Amino acid sequence: MSWTINRRRFLISSAAMATLSAIAPLELLGSRKKSVRFGLLTDSHYADREPSGTRYYKQSLQKMAEAVEVLNKEKVDFAIHLGDFKDEHPTKVEADTIKFLQDIEAEYSKFKGPRYHCIGNHDLDSISKDQFQENITNTGINQSETYFSFDHQGVHFIVLDPNFHADERPHHKGDYEWFDAHLPGAEWKWFEEDLAKTKLPTIVFSHFTLYHFVKGDAVFHMTDYERAQKIMEDSGKVIASFHGHTHEENYTEVNGIHYCTHLGMVDYEGLENNSFAIVEVNEVEITITGYKRTSNKTLKKG
Repeated sequence: MSWTINRRRFLISSAAMATLSAIAPLELLGSRKKSVRFGLLTDSHYADREPSGTRYYKQSLQKMAEAVEVLNKEKVDFAIHLGDFKDEHPTKVEADTIKFLQDIEAEYSKFKGPRYHCIGNHDLDSISKDQFQENITNTGINQSETYFSFDHQGVHFIVLDPNFHADERPHHKGDYEWFDAHLPGAEWKWFEEDLAKTKLPTIVFSHFTLYHFVKGDAVFHMTDYERAQKIMEDSGKVIASFHGHTHEENYTEVNGIHYCTHLGMVDYEGLENNSFAIVEVNEVEITITGYKRTSNKTLKKG
C-alpha cells in the first residue's frame, strides 16, 4: 500500500475507506452522526530549570496555557497529553519535582472539558507512579488506573501504560531505561479484553511508539510493539495510534493502522515554537490540524 503525506492536513480520504473498512467496519463508522474532536499535546517536560539543548523547560507553562486557550476556544470534546508531562531539576529533589507536576497540571486543568494523561518515562523522574497519579486527573477514571479506556461520540479510546520493566516492576523514581518499556501480563490481558468488548472504531494512545522507531542507536518503540500490533490488527477495530516520546513528527501505516508521532511542546524557545494539535474523527476521515511547529498533514492513497 502506497501513501503520501502532505503538510497541509492529515486526511483519510473517501478513497481510502475500502482499506479502512477492513479494520473498522463501515457500519460502525457510519453509525456516528457527529464527529469527535480532541486536543493532542505531548512532551511538555515542565520544570523550573535552565534550558538544555533544545529544551526550554520553564516555558512549557506558557506554552500549555496557550494550548489550553486554543482548545477551549475551539470547544474540543476532550484533551489528551501523551506523556513526559513534567521533568525534574538536576538536583532530583522529590518535593521540587512534585511542585513542577502540580504547576503544569494547574495549567492543564484550565481546559474546560474532560482531560487525560498517558504516563511518559520522564513523568517517573524523582517520583513514583503513585505520586504522579495522586497529582493529576484523568476525568472519570479511578485515580489508581494508569491504563484505561473511554468513549466519546461513537469512538473508543485506549490509553496504554508501558512504563514497566521486563519483570513487570513499574518504573520508579528514575529507575528505568528510556528505551526499555513493557506491558505487564495484566495489562496485555486487559488490552485484548477491552478491544473485544467494544463495538466502536478505536484509537490507541501510548507515550512510546507502537511501531518500529529507531534513530541511530536510539530505540523509541515499546519493546514488544509487534505483539501490540497483532492485538490491534486482530481486533479489526483500531484505526489509528498516537504517540509522543521521540520529539519529532513521524508517520507510518502498518496493515491498515495509522501510527502518528508528534513533536514535543518543550522544544525551542518562545511561544512561536509551541506545538500541539486538534484531531477530528468523523465517518470518513481523520484530520489533524497542527498549531505553530506542528504541521497539518493529508494522508491519502498515492
